[in-house]
Amino acid sequence: MSELLEAFMIISFGISWPIAILKSYRSRTAKGKSILFIFFILFGYGCGISSKLVSGKITYVFAFYILNFIMVALDAILYFRNSKLDRQIENSNA
Repeated sequence: MSELLEAFMIISFGISWPIAILKSYRSRTAKGKSILFIFFILFGYGCGISSKLVSGKITYVFAFYILNFIMVALDAILYFRNSKLDRQIENSNA
């Protein structure tokens, strides 16, 4: 039962990431995003993944940790892309 509840927690967190990724991709700006927040989320998922590996309790929930980590990492990549685009726009307006 605890694995099922953990899976529901990870899935509910994970539902928001595709929406955030799509918004980051379409908006082409990093304004309103916090890379520190993104890094803390990555750190948290990294700790969850590490916990599963260290304890040897690798179940289907582990896949959700990996999937969420990948989605957050993609959002981080888009943050850096969008920051570069923001700088290019600022430089062209100067």
